[in-house]
Amino acid sequence: MRASQDQLIRPRGRRRVLAAGLLAVALAFTSACTDGDGGKPSSWQGGAETPAPKASATIAEPAADAKDVPASTGITFTTKDAEETAVELKDAAGKAVEGKLAADGKSWLPSGALEYGTSYTATVTATGDDGRPATATSTFTTMAKPDKQIRVSSFLGDNQQVGVGMPLIVRFSRDIPEDYRDDVQRRMTVTSTPAQEGIWHWVSPTEVRYRPKEFWKANSKVSYRVQAGGLPMGNGYYGRADLSVDIKIGPKLLMTVDNKTKRMTVTRDGKVIKTIPVSLGKKSTPSSSGTMVVIEKLRKTVFDTFEELGPEEGYRTKIDFAQRLTWGGEFIHAAPWSEGQQGSVNVSHGCVNVSMANGDWLFKNTEVGDPITVKGTERRLQNGNGWTDWNMSWDEYVKGSALPYDPDAPTAGADDAATPTPTPTA
Repeated sequence: MRASQDQLIRPRGRRRVLAAGLLAVALAFTSACTDGDGGKPSSWQGGAETPAPKASATIAEPAADAKDVPASTGITFTTKDAEETAVELKDAAGKAVEGKLAADGKSWLPSGALEYGTSYTATVTATGDDGRPATATSTFTTMAKPDKQIRVSSFLGDNQQVGVGMPLIVRFSRDIPEDYRDDVQRRMTVTSTPAQEGIWHWVSPTEVRYRPKEFWKANSKVSYRVQAGGLPMGNGYYGRADLSVDIKIGPKLLMTVDNKTKRMTVTRDGKVIKTIPVSLGKKSTPSSSGTMVVIEKLRKTVFDTFEELGPEEGYRTKIDFAQRLTWGGEFIHAAPWSEGQQGSVNVSHGCVNVSMANGDWLFKNTEVGDPITVKGTERRLQNGNGWTDWNMSWDEYVKGSALPYDPDAPTAGADDAATPTPTPTA
């Protein structure tokens, strides 16, 4: 019985193995030839690995886990084979920080200074033409609020209207070392409607100015911003806060004085609107030849020159309709005592003398920042004696920039306008 049972069992086992083998062959043959819907090719699914994204991204700064990062930091990164790039910055609570991608696509700058002593996570997402995103992240912590801070201020205030020759003037409460000025200038932006080419020019360690290549276009809207909050400014000092200012440009009013004819020609938007007889500085105290702008307007003031000229030449005189042109004391002003010489003889101490009526008219029609060009006198205007930005050629002006000038760089227009703040001083 034991032997006959073995004979019965073994054949059944062989038949099961054979049947399974035949089934496997049949399945293999079927799957290789048809999907069961009439002969369409088919293949196994879910076994292959997902291909890696074609694009890649790397965050250079701030480095992962970095501590004591300046609150002014931006996100610097590199991408490869990216068709689209997105940057996101969130604080520890998950709140997103507003910001903007730079034109070169290599960095991203928050709209304002980050909070001190706070953790943030930056995420850069690069997407290639395969549609697969690649991400890079960096979590960092900003520095504690510094004790040594530099205040940034603007000469102009929000919504002020100025002339077409007005330079934008930004001052710092402490000297900015030369090797930090490029970093500061990178955080200084000017936008205008319409867009106009221009550049920043450092006139001293504490003052930088901006002018367009040509006079501002009449009736432009201009915004400028200094993202100085938390920015390293040398010697352990940091910017105190950001600064934003919006201004308006008035009509194109130009004043031209010719010493040969002793006349001032006033044009508005290219049309002559008035010709005014003038008396300029006499030979011992000549007026300066060059292009100046109106610095300040004083309806009434007193000129006191005793300290400068001494008791013999000095004088103390009440003046009407005074418009300052230089720090050295040259003004356009009413001079009723020289009305008989105006248009024929120079008798002033360097000022542009006009009649009371013409002084009144000019005072009512001009604005701070309106340009005046004086020609043909014995003395040339010294750069720095007033707002002499337009007394320099464009090539000279460019040399005062802490950054290389790129004439092919796009100019900023209305879409990039800075956000105004309640006050022009930070």
